[in-house]
Amino acid sequence: MTPVTQHRLRLSPPLVIDSKDHCIRLRDEVCEQSGQRIEGLMLKRKASLYVPGRPKGQWVKFKRDPMLIDAVIMYAQRGHGKRSSFYSDYTFGCWATNDAGERVILPIGKAYSGFTDAELHEIDKWVRKNTIGRFGPVKEVAKELVFEVAFDAVHYSKRHKSGVALRFPRIHRIRWDKPANEADELETLVGMIAQ
Repeated sequence: MTPVTQHRLRLSPPLVIDSKDHCIRLRDEVCEQSGQRIEGLMLKRKASLYVPGRPKGQWVKFKRDPMLIDAVIMYAQRGHGKRSSFYSDYTFGCWATNDAGERVILPIGKAYSGFTDAELHEIDKWVRKNTIGRFGPVKEVAKELVFEVAFDAVHYSKRHKSGVALRFPRIHRIRWDKPANEADELETLVGMIAQ
């Protein structure tokens, strides 16, 4: 017979939230104290049970506001499913200075969400008109279009030449109005890494 192992649950102290503003203040305080280690608050109905899995409606994650950075689209690839006819998966980067002292764009991540179907059609047209190279299914594009990218955290990564990667990146806004040379510098992104 296998011995039964007992586990003790450690529960957070209960917090009574009396208004939406109080909830927002509490979330902001917790996130500020923890840096990027905590994404937000987990809210639970007082009467709901602790059960395994992810039961819908019992728990809600109240996440902190996303971090934002302006990045330049570098590559595009066709999507999957209903997006298989469109270039909807985008690799983007930030400006950095290389060893030769030249200003270059280094990749920091990839996103394929956060835009409307109408915006997807516009970006797809732009990608087709501004392709400057091709690597199998991937199109390299002119480094001219800026995306405002939202993300939950940034951390060091050996996967990208830039040395950083974003957690849950998504397109927040397409910056048709912003010249690519005004996109963010890599050092700005590195400065957002939680210490």
